[in-house]
Amino acid sequence: MLTGVRLTISKLFIIPQRYVLAVMGLLAIANAYTMRVCLNLAITQMVKKTTAVEGDAHYDPNACPDKSIVSNVTSEVAAILLRSDDPVQFEWSEVTQGLILGSFYYGYVLTHIPGGMLAERFGGKWVLGLGLLSTAICTFITPITVKMGGAWALVALRVVEGLGEGPTMPGLMAMLSKWAPKAERGRMGAIVFGGAQIGNIAGSYFSGLIMHEGSWENVFYMFGGLGFLWFVFWTFLCYSTPNTHPFISDEEKKFLNQNVESLVSSGTKKLDPTPWKALLRSVPLWALIIAAIGHDWGYFTMVTDLPKYMTDVLKFNIKSTGTLSALPYVAMWIASFFFGLLCDFCVKKGYHSIQSARKIYTTIAATGPGICIILASYSGCDTTLAVFWFIAAMTLMGAYYSGMKVNPLDITPNYTGTTTAMVNGIAAISGIISPYLIGFLTPQSTLKQWRIAFWVCLGVLVFTNVIYVIFAKGEQQWWDDVNKHGYPKNWKHGPLPTRDNDTEKTNWDKKETKEKS
Repeated sequence: MLTGVRLTISKLFIIPQRYVLAVMGLLAIANAYTMRVCLNLAITQMVKKTTAVEGDAHYDPNACPDKSIVSNVTSEVAAILLRSDDPVQFEWSEVTQGLILGSFYYGYVLTHIPGGMLAERFGGKWVLGLGLLSTAICTFITPITVKMGGAWALVALRVVEGLGEGPTMPGLMAMLSKWAPKAERGRMGAIVFGGAQIGNIAGSYFSGLIMHEGSWENVFYMFGGLGFLWFVFWTFLCYSTPNTHPFISDEEKKFLNQNVESLVSSGTKKLDPTPWKALLRSVPLWALIIAAIGHDWGYFTMVTDLPKYMTDVLKFNIKSTGTLSALPYVAMWIASFFFGLLCDFCVKKGYHSIQSARKIYTTIAATGPGICIILASYSGCDTTLAVFWFIAAMTLMGAYYSGMKVNPLDITPNYTGTTTAMVNGIAAISGIISPYLIGFLTPQSTLKQWRIAFWVCLGVLVFTNVIYVIFAKGEQQWWDDVNKHGYPKNWKHGPLPTRDNDTEKTNWDKKETKEKS
């Protein structure tokens, strides 16, 4: 009877279960990003603004005109009008705001590797689901938390929120490794990872719209509530593997068991333990990690601080800030498909190798955006030109997905989950440092101070990209499959752990015999 019910329910799904997972994965990442970035815009309305008038120590003669203030009144009256209409409640310095914005990543960096290991052992469904549920709870209670405990309570809450969101990507990658056939991996990846830009777009646009019509508290209630709703659907619709899914059709289950590599080999070949001592000594892997630190520095500068720049320097109102902050991510999302198609075409035609492709597109995604944000800062109060350069910056950053983002699949196809967790987790320290440093460099949030912050961003992007170009590789590394590649001549750190001790000893003996001869 249960089998009959299962078959009946499976027929209700119009699309295959693997694409149900892909859509729910897209919504998972979108929810993760909206809950992460909504504070970036909300904080512009949470903090009490002060307007320096002529004669003050921090008066900026080059400041852009505030269109919300009537131009024919005195500066003193303008300041009074601004204060009387200001609905915000907190007096936080720029440094404090930077600390708050970066606090999410203190928790985020800690749970990447543990999340990946738990997902590989117990399946990604509950690792990902419960992590995002905790993030939704934290987002929903943000208004009451900050009102009761102030800045430090918000910092603690954001750390907990980061702890919950850290396993998102490792958990989802673990599930995709069981659900995505090699021939469909590209399209499923495009569906799922597009959620990041959808989240940035929705988080920016709807936050601005909500706060234009109401209070900043509603932003957290809305996105936290959507997180709860997603979790309900995730619980009933998605499962860690096809073989544990109660409603999948027999035809699709058979197809996946025959075409998904990890399912095909699960009964015949066991993966060796993670080769930590080789992995931690891998120069190409550390080049990738360093490049990721640079990318995240530029990306988090845009994601975290662009709304503040538009509000404090360019003097956009909150509705315009939300809309214009979303446009660069629309451009990045579209550009990522263009760069992906171009990269695949050039590799297929033999115009450049995979290794060259990773370096070329990573360079485009690093130096291009860095130069563009510098040009934006030198656009002064020409808001149209400044927004153009910010959009151009994120457009070029779309090349990132064809560059270093997929590089773990090149150098370590067998341990992609672990290495991805390492790369993302370590690189996320940029999310801790960059908001705090920008707050330190822009105490009065003047155009000149922001220009210095953008020069620092360009320096980090260029330096980390040079390291990547010199040391990056585009082929499988020996430690990813020591049975296939053997040990390098300069390896002096003993045999790597394997499930078969005899194989381990044989490979090591072969290596030493070869060196002696």
